[in-house]
Amino acid sequence: MNVLITGGAGFVGSNLVRKLQGDLPNANLLVIDDFRSGSFANLSDEQDGFSYHGQLIARSVGDVDLHAVIEQFEPEVIYHQASITDTTVMDQAKMIRDNVEPFDVLLEAAVQRGIKLVWASSAATYGIQANGATAQRRPLELTDAGSPANVYGFSKWLMENRARQVMAAHPEAHLVGLRYFNVFGPGEAHKKHMASMVYQLAQQMLAGKRPRIFHDGEQSRDHVYVKDVVDCTVAGAHDAAKPGIYNVGTGTATSFNAIVDVLNEALGTDRQAEYFENPYTFYQDYTCADVSQTRAGLGWSPAHRTRGAMYEYARWLSERARA
Repeated sequence: MNVLITGGAGFVGSNLVRKLQGDLPNANLLVIDDFRSGSFANLSDEQDGFSYHGQLIARSVGDVDLHAVIEQFEPEVIYHQASITDTTVMDQAKMIRDNVEPFDVLLEAAVQRGIKLVWASSAATYGIQANGATAQRRPLELTDAGSPANVYGFSKWLMENRARQVMAAHPEAHLVGLRYFNVFGPGEAHKKHMASMVYQLAQQMLAGKRPRIFHDGEQSRDHVYVKDVVDCTVAGAHDAAKPGIYNVGTGTATSFNAIVDVLNEALGTDRQAEYFENPYTFYQDYTCADVSQTRAGLGWSPAHRTRGAMYEYARWLSERARA
């Protein structure tokens, strides 16, 4: 089995590579990643003994002749994780070029060659208000999306629209888009200011500082463990998976204040939050995924409870810090 993973040195991508290499030891894996937002350390970890054994093209997907690569490698599955994910990037043309244009090529190749394509969208497609859902603090349904508040979310929305067009014209094509909510877990350290709140607050507390969060700390997000995200991504390539676009979250929202509480418990600390004003006008104060259609279409539900996953991750970060 040949599997192509774009963005395979990034956060979710590298965790996906680890799972595929472990579950499919005889598969041929090919990673495409320019390491702009990834790290070789995600593919070669001395502390846990992981080492990537597959092929790697160290270039941006936009700079690769994808048709030629696909023709030569002949993948049965493509997991498309590569994109600019920094929501503070304001170069709109670059965001669209890098995120949308290579996706068109992958869609065309998947349809022409009968390749399963599973790709990463984002909860950023919902925007701030999401048709009133966020104001009501109810789970975001798939139809609530379409008003992204930043160009990153807009680029993912354009990708979804293009995929819907292709799926309508080619209902036999195996195309699955996944709106990742707020993912946290091992492998995100290289993301720095774009790493999860769980990671950033844990690092502050491990350094002996008070955790800094936006006033009043009741901003709530659907924080989903990367292990669950990877399992859902793999489920998207199963033969029984129904083509479409799905939410990937837990179905529950956890406040920043609650994260601080969990981290204090896991790290054995008692550090009170330091509040400051939110400088971002496009910030999503609330996200929560409706995963009912994900269960129905992909047969997937999260295996980890949010609080327990945060506790496990914080302990892992603490052990890494001591090492």
